[in-house]
Amino acid sequence: MSYTPSTVEAAFSTTYAPAKAAPKRGFFARMLDGLMAARMRQAEREVARYIVETGGKFTDDAEREIERRFLSPNSRF
Repeated sequence: MSYTPSTVEAAFSTTYAPAKAAPKRGFFARMLDGLMAARMRQAEREVARYIVETGGKFTDDAEREIERRFLSPNSRF
């Protein structure tokens, strides 16, 4: 008796090349990512500082003031 593999077994026994890794991001793209992350951390620190200075509660008024400060052209943040 001989053994003959089925088409299903043959299909799953085939090896394929591994998927290629995503290309490495360029220098300026990585630098921009770092700058954006640093700016986000700075903004979060400023918001936390403002909330502590105004009593530690995140009220509607505090939210409006934070938005006004962040979205104004002469932002202190």
